Amino acid sequence: MSVDAVQGALGAEHAAVWTYGLVSAFISQQGAAVAEGANAHRARRDTTERWLRDQGAAPEPPAPAYLPPQPVDSAASAIAALIAVETDCCVGWRGVLERTEDADLRRSALDALTASAVRATRWRKAAGLTPLSITFPGTAVG
Repeated sequence: MSVDAVQGALGAEHAAVWTYGLVSAFISQQGAAVAEGANAHRARRDTTERWLRDQGAAPEPPAPAYLPPQPVDSAASAIAALIAVETDCCVGWRGVLERTEDADLRRSALDALTASAVRATRWRKAAGLTPLSITFPGTAVG
C-alpha cells in the first residue's frame, strides 16, 4: 500500500533532518551544503506529511533521536552519517515508486530519490570515496 511506503519514506526524511542538525557542529567547510540538505529534507518532510494527511492518514512523528552508523565526532564521521541518511532516503523513496501507480506521487518520489542520490554523490565526493555514485540508488545492488 502506498500510504505505508510513504510513511517509511517520511521516517527516512525525519532521520535526515535530525542528522543534518547533528552534523552541522562538525562540518564547517561545507556549511552551505549542510544547510541546503537540511532545508531540502525539511521541505520534503513537510510535503510528505501534507500528502499523508490528505490521504486521511496520520503522519508518523519523528523519533526523539536517531543512531548514526558510527559515532559522529569529526568531519569525516559527519559526512559518513550524511551519506548514510541520503542513502536511506533513496531506499525509502524507491519503495514508494515500487508501491504506487499514482502519477503525481510517483513523480514526487522520483524527485525525492533523485535529489537524495545527488546529495549522496556530493557527500561521497567530499569524503573521497569511489565510486562516487550508485548505479541504482535505493537498491541493495550498487
